[in-house]
Amino acid sequence: MHEKPAYGTSGGKWAPFVDNLARKLACRSVLDYGSGKGTLAAALPDAPYTIFEYDPCIPGKEGKPLRADLVVCGDVLEHIEPECLYDVLDDIHNIARAAVFLVIATRPAAKTLPDGRNAHLIVESASWWLPKIVDRWRLEQFSDRDGELCCVGRPL
Repeated sequence: MHEKPAYGTSGGKWAPFVDNLARKLACRSVLDYGSGKGTLAAALPDAPYTIFEYDPCIPGKEGKPLRADLVVCGDVLEHIEPECLYDVLDDIHNIARAAVFLVIATRPAAKTLPDGRNAHLIVESASWWLPKIVDRWRLEQFSDRDGELCCVGRPL
């Protein structure tokens, strides 16, 4: 799935929001957690902060993720194996200094995995996701529309 042209390309969609948030928070670093093809960094070539990329499925981006002022995790968490979700959320929590921006699909994906499962391994409502988020971050912004949960959280 990772070799398909549309895989890992949603980061650019969120670039204006991420840029505004990073500037508002005076971030010096942003980590794109699950960066895919790197469209977030590509959309912000002149950002006044450093953008790091982490993606365990992409050679060269699979190293231990660096701590950053803002951690962006878009269109990633719904793809995590359910038994690994808490570890991933805790990892994001531990490396985000100032804030997180999470985008989570709450609808099934149009794609299926080779084993027949939906590509969104976790298809749950915002009410299922929110307790997991507020256990780790103070929710500052939240929206749930068109099958997509978006939130900004600050460390507790």
